[in-house]
Amino acid sequence: MTTLKLAVVSAGLTEPSSTRLLADRLSEAASTRLTDEGRPVEVTVVELRDLAVDIANNFVAGFPSPKLAEAIEAVTVADGLIAVTPIFTASYSGLFKSFFDVIDNTALIGKPVLLGATGGTARHSLALEHALRPMFSYLRAIVVPTAVYAASEDWASRQESGLSSRVARAAGELAGLLTGSPSAGEPDEDVIVPFEQQLAALRNGAQ
Repeated sequence: MTTLKLAVVSAGLTEPSSTRLLADRLSEAASTRLTDEGRPVEVTVVELRDLAVDIANNFVAGFPSPKLAEAIEAVTVADGLIAVTPIFTASYSGLFKSFFDVIDNTALIGKPVLLGATGGTARHSLALEHALRPMFSYLRAIVVPTAVYAASEDWASRQESGLSSRVARAAGELAGLLTGSPSAGEPDEDVIVPFEQQLAALRNGAQ
């Protein structure tokens, strides 16, 4: 069976980085899900921190360095993409945006993409929906429904609906898009009760 290629872009700036940590958790969950479904997967991680100067030079020179070209190639030929950025002032980092600016704006058309972001406070979480999702929609990528945001307090959360649950759901949705199979993250189908039956149940209850 053909090995799926999964590219992971992390725009974390520090070492160690919570952004890279989230990227690794998403990648591991998606890889596990794909492997369980009998689909081998090859993961390539792109650390933008190591490419910051190359990305800036690309804007000036008009062409990528060999190292940047290799990273762009890894992203554009991948079957799926996981893109994770820290959130600064309620939006993605400049480095994250600059990397996708140097990629041909048709290269991600139809590519399944899972979005992730990290920040110091939950107040930044909506940046996934008002900044990242519109950018990848503009690039005509297929963005999975669940985007994962991790604030500082999320890393220690043990709530059932906490970070681990969101990671598993988003990874399942990405795996579903890559394999064309129903994902674990898909909501159960709503059971529709005809209106007449609901009225009848109310009447019976009133008697």
